[in-house]
Amino acid sequence: MAPRGDCRSFRRVARTRLLRPWLWPNRSGNRLVSGGIGSSIMRGSIGQEVGVMDESVVLYEERGSVAIVTLNRPEKMNTLTEAMVQGVADAIDRATASRPVRSIVLRGAGRALTGGYDLNPGGQMEGGWGSPFDAPGPEPREGAWDPVRDLQFMGHNVKRFMKIWECPKPVLGQIHGWAIGGATDLILCCDLLYMAEDAFIGYAPSRIFGTPTTMIWVYRLGLEHAKQFLLSGDAIDAGTAHRIGLVSHVCPPDEIEERIEADARRLENIPANQLALNKLLINQAFENMGLRTTQLLGTLFDGITRHTEEAYRWVESFEEKGFRKVIAERDAPFGDYGERKRSASD
Repeated sequence: MAPRGDCRSFRRVARTRLLRPWLWPNRSGNRLVSGGIGSSIMRGSIGQEVGVMDESVVLYEERGSVAIVTLNRPEKMNTLTEAMVQGVADAIDRATASRPVRSIVLRGAGRALTGGYDLNPGGQMEGGWGSPFDAPGPEPREGAWDPVRDLQFMGHNVKRFMKIWECPKPVLGQIHGWAIGGATDLILCCDLLYMAEDAFIGYAPSRIFGTPTTMIWVYRLGLEHAKQFLLSGDAIDAGTAHRIGLVSHVCPPDEIEERIEADARRLENIPANQLALNKLLINQAFENMGLRTTQLLGTLFDGITRHTEEAYRWVESFEEKGFRKVIAERDAPFGDYGERKRSASD
C-alpha cells in the first residue's frame, strides 16, 4: 500500500478534478463548464467560457454527398477528450448546414474507433477536462461532491452526442478495433452501425465507475440483451452484435470503409426531406418510450457510481498498482478488455 501521506496528497488532487469538474482547466487556461455549444467558444449556464477547440483531433471531409467525420487521436486509441467531443458536435453541425451533404459517416483513425473516455491520470488535461478521478478528502465537507454540477457537466456531453441523433441527415457509424465505455455513448447515437468482423463493443464501466449516459442500449437491444451486457459489462463481438440487432452490417476489416461509404452514397438518390422526416418519425417513437428521461437518470447515476466507497478505493489503487494493472484486474474474471491479448493487427 502507498504511504498514508501519499494517498492524502492524491485525494486532494483528485478531489479538485472529479468533484468539481467545472474547474478543470483546458490548455489555454480557461475553465471548462457545461452549457450551450458554439463552433469555437462555449459559454455555460454558469457564465464561464471555454477556449478554442483543437480541430486536429476531429477531421472533417466532404466527398460528394457524404461527409466523413474522423476521430483523429490514433496514438491514444482515439480516447475521448473535451476537444474531441466538441469537435464531433461541431462536425455534425457543419455537415447539417452543408447543402450537398446527404449523409454522414463517423469513424476513427488508426486501430480502433475509440477506447472511450481518456482515464489515464493527466491524459485528459490535454483535451481540456482534467482527469475524472476522485478519492475522499480528510475533511468530509471539503470539496463535497455536487451532483447537480456533475449532472450539468456530464449532461453537456450527452447533449453533444445527441446531435448525431437529432441531425436530420442519416449518420452511419463505423466500428473497428474497439468501442469501449464512453465510445458507446457516442457511436450508439448513430442511425446505422457497421462493424468489422474482428471488432468488439461494450460498456466496461458497468463493472465499476460508470453507467451509460446516452443509454441507447436498451432501445437498440430490448430488455433481455440490454441487461445481459450492461449487468456484466461483457465485450460483444461482431457476430453477436449482428445477431442481437445492435449493428446492421458486419464487414471484413479491409472492406468496411468502402462498404459504409458506398451505402452512405446510395442515400443521395433520396430527397433530403424524405430522409429527415423518416429519421424523425422513427426517433420520435423511441423518445415516446422515455429515452430522454432515461438519459437524465443514466447521467445522474453515472456521477453516483464515481462517488461510491468502492469507486474511491478503486481510483486510489491506481497510485499503488498503475492504471493498466488495475484495469486488467477488473477484467480478469471476464477475460476481456484489459485482459485480452493484443493480436498482430493490434
